[in-house]
Amino acid sequence: MRQWQLQQAKAGLSKLVKLAAREGPQEITLHGQPAAVIVSRAEYERMRSARPPLAEFLRASPLAGMELDLERDASPPRDIDL
Repeated sequence: MRQWQLQQAKAGLSKLVKLAAREGPQEITLHGQPAAVIVSRAEYERMRSARPPLAEFLRASPLAGMELDLERDASPPRDIDL
């Protein structure tokens, strides 16, 4: 991912946007620290696409309905020397 200082990003915003669309995310730094990332609209939409709630996702799992053994092991803990 290419990095841009904030001043460069402001001066070359149109170039920055075109590069994000053509080459992928572009990172903007502020005082040498990562501050923001410019992504194309297509990438943004892909990231925001509706994802099912966790419960629905788990119900759709190929492992759904399998029996789980959730019984705790009752044996005492092992002794350790410290």
